[in-house]
Amino acid sequence: MGSTTLVIVNPASANGSTGKLWPRIAERLHGAGLSFEWGMTGGPGDATRLAREALLGGYEYIISVGGDGTLNEVANGFLDDDGPVNASAVLGVLPRGTGCDFSRAVGIPKDLERAAACLMGGGVATIDAGKVRYVGHDGEVHTRYFVNVCDVGLGGDTVDRVNHTSKASGGFCSFLWGAVVSLLRYRNHEVSISIDGEEPFDASVTVLAMANGRYFGGGMQIAPLADPADGLLDVVLCRDFGKLEAIANLPRLYRGTHLTHPKVIHRRARAVRVTSTERVLLDLDGEQPGVLEAEASVVPAALNIRVPERPS
Repeated sequence: MGSTTLVIVNPASANGSTGKLWPRIAERLHGAGLSFEWGMTGGPGDATRLAREALLGGYEYIISVGGDGTLNEVANGFLDDDGPVNASAVLGVLPRGTGCDFSRAVGIPKDLERAAACLMGGGVATIDAGKVRYVGHDGEVHTRYFVNVCDVGLGGDTVDRVNHTSKASGGFCSFLWGAVVSLLRYRNHEVSISIDGEEPFDASVTVLAMANGRYFGGGMQIAPLADPADGLLDVVLCRDFGKLEAIANLPRLYRGTHLTHPKVIHRRARAVRVTSTERVLLDLDGEQPGVLEAEASVVPAALNIRVPERPS
């Protein structure tokens, strides 16, 4: 692979420990037989820029070292105008973040040794991506891709809270704390939802997820039936939950058994449009880039990703 492999490192991921541990991580990657060049991010947007420049410069394998937010940025470097910049390029993931929910969904281990081995010896799967148009905090309309989950409501509030606090306690505890605190302060939002161009319907939203992957929030199984290679988004609407009712149902969310709850709607769709007269926060792969209104759609077979080999 040599000069055609670039490792993009977010030193601030995993509560800042990735930068400190990078020499050890690089040693493990070399030990697994990977020959590569590398670059560190210094702020938002750097991972997208580095990935895009590398792909246009002939690199064939780009590895994201960080959490779901870093992976999101790297994936955005792969995609442009609903298609890949380089259709043969492969995206690798070494999970080093708070949630690492997408890695969990596709079976990429968090253990450094096993993850390094996967980056060299795994298989390659072609997966979908999501695309969302939304209103940024600057008031302008932005377009961004996502690999895991786009959601509105409680998820946006939780991510905003977690990302503004220390994540030293790890993904599970950080997001559980954030979810409970957010629930205690949260008020359901009135939104209008249109699925695949159907007549819009109104809902009092606790959580509305448009999912490519199964997990969000550090292990909550929001879309347990999601398949990132089926050409569809799983739409999960949790509506009109009261505070205590939502907290009581958190265990079901972690287990992925909430789809049978009478206040939960599950659909599969190619596109979802969500509007509101209220200010409703958007969560995009663990980041909080803006607010409604938003339109999410699936981009089929968008990315080649390195995954563990399945047993024969």
